[in-house]
Amino acid sequence: MRVLFRVDSGLHIGTGHVMRCLTLANALQARGVETIFLTRTHTGHVVSALAVAGHRVETMLGNTGQPYGAHPAPPAHAAWLEADWRSDAAQTRATLQKTGAEWLVVDHYALDQAWQEAAMPEHVRLLVIDDLADRPHQASVLLDQNFGRISADYAGLVPAGCELRIGPANALLRPEFARLRPAALVRRDAMVRPERLLITLGGIDLYNATSRVLDVLAVSPHAIGLKITVVLGENAPHLAAVQTKASNMPMHTEVAVNVADMANRMVMADLCIGAAGSTAWERCALGLPTLQVVLADNQISAARHMADDGLTIALPFTDSPGFAEALDSGLEVLGARTAFKNMAHAAAALTDGRGAERLASDLLERTSNDAD
Repeated sequence: MRVLFRVDSGLHIGTGHVMRCLTLANALQARGVETIFLTRTHTGHVVSALAVAGHRVETMLGNTGQPYGAHPAPPAHAAWLEADWRSDAAQTRATLQKTGAEWLVVDHYALDQAWQEAAMPEHVRLLVIDDLADRPHQASVLLDQNFGRISADYAGLVPAGCELRIGPANALLRPEFARLRPAALVRRDAMVRPERLLITLGGIDLYNATSRVLDVLAVSPHAIGLKITVVLGENAPHLAAVQTKASNMPMHTEVAVNVADMANRMVMADLCIGAAGSTAWERCALGLPTLQVVLADNQISAARHMADDGLTIALPFTDSPGFAEALDSGLEVLGARTAFKNMAHAAAALTDGRGAERLASDLLERTSNDAD
């Protein structure tokens, strides 16, 4: 069995789409599946992570300078492609035919049913990974791992026979999160007073939200005594500025770059200030109480639902007038043992971290059943 992934990363897209596809690809590869990635080399891409993990990689030019092109209803995020959609579909179709892939996995807000119909040979099955429920898909399977999403949100957007895998129980997490989950939950129950704070606002953090957070923590009475770790990627445009700011903080603050042990760092952390993106499910699997920062409009709904259900404390955009007050208040709330443990238990109940394993096994089973 062969599976082709069509997904991009870059400064304007972030790294989350590629990383969750890489998690699924690793789970498939462990089951004997041949995996291929077709991806554009946008500025700030993480293509090297795919090759290092042992996956075959085919690349296309990043910013082609071409417009998206005529389309019956261009997706809201069409600009993310930085290329003509018909040319992209044609290159994808050629790669599918060349590799003989039986499945195409698409994780890209700029691609929709029109692209899919142009890209897919008749024999290929399609898995779509989405977060928005804002455009039609010609999918056999659709995964939306967001909290608050329901199957009805995709009514009229997918074919009648499409299998919908909805909610955080399906989150695509690396296997170490499930493996370390028991130890993490024991540690949460034993916590007396939070001492270690993890800050993870995306590998890219294009708008330097991390620096704003550090500014607030530097003067917060509820951050006194905390040991802080900031995690960033090497392509983060404000990495040097964050490193300088960290060295001048009144409490111990380290900046970790391109970490390979994120799950373990989350286990050892007591609190997190984290982005309302795909890493939210990693934190939930490990029961890590979180002050969640919204960094993009498409994160607002899920973040609000999580906060309403006591799974996180929601923080506004970092440039909002009330951000500093909200962050300081959140630290005060989670400094209380009861509130801390209640959130840890509620978050941990959301996902067990085995979504990628289940999906990989199910794709293999579907392919095998169809072949019989």
